[in-house]
Amino acid sequence: MILIDTHAHIYSNQFENDESGLVKRALSAGVKKIFMPNIRLESVEPMLEFSKNYPDVCFPMLGLHPCDVDSGYKEQLDALYQYFPKEKFWAVGEIGLDYYHDKTFINEQKDAFHIQINWAIEQKIPISIHSREANDDAIEIVAEYKNKGLRGVFHCFSGSIEQAQKMIDLGFYLGIGGVATFKNGGLDKILPSIGLKHLVLETDSPYLAPVPFRGKRNEPSYIPLITEKIAEILEISLIEVAEVTTKNANKLFNQR
Repeated sequence: MILIDTHAHIYSNQFENDESGLVKRALSAGVKKIFMPNIRLESVEPMLEFSKNYPDVCFPMLGLHPCDVDSGYKEQLDALYQYFPKEKFWAVGEIGLDYYHDKTFINEQKDAFHIQINWAIEQKIPISIHSREANDDAIEIVAEYKNKGLRGVFHCFSGSIEQAQKMIDLGFYLGIGGVATFKNGGLDKILPSIGLKHLVLETDSPYLAPVPFRGKRNEPSYIPLITEKIAEILEISLIEVAEVTTKNANKLFNQR
């Protein structure tokens, strides 16, 4: 059973001195690829170093997280953009909107989102979207680029069936992680209406660990727990969840 973690911050200092163990446990659990979203300018080099240590397993993205958008966002974006000619990135991410933590820089978040979407179109790579309490605005912005070659994933999907359908209609996948295992996560009521063909798996490590590790450090080796829960919710086999989501992830990131 081959699995893919489409969103994991394994270069985080929370994994310091555990890098090789982390990757070994993931591979032993069947997780053969791990896609790493960037957060800010300072996190690019640690992420790239991690990917170069495990080039067949770990694949970097490039982007500015909405929670790191502030008055100096344009300078950060300019500096991040300089990496494109020098390194291989598999997506622009994680980017988007976050209205939960702080609404001070909403307009700047939206502008940064637009700028980075255009990077993805230019580079012909997908985007990984962070959308917290901002789904309607994120959908509206993405819709502006319909038929312009934009594709990607709404990572850590949480929203209504109607919002999910709008995301799918725009050609996007939905990233499903540990929240699917939470008692009151709500995805058990939504996933049957979405269907497996629109899903990819993720952990968002080190955050949002699935049950029974909820509240502890998350890691890619826990992807099978998410797979099991999706199989239970959809009343299908583990093998089917693995095969379809792995195929989806490879298509999303243009890999074999």
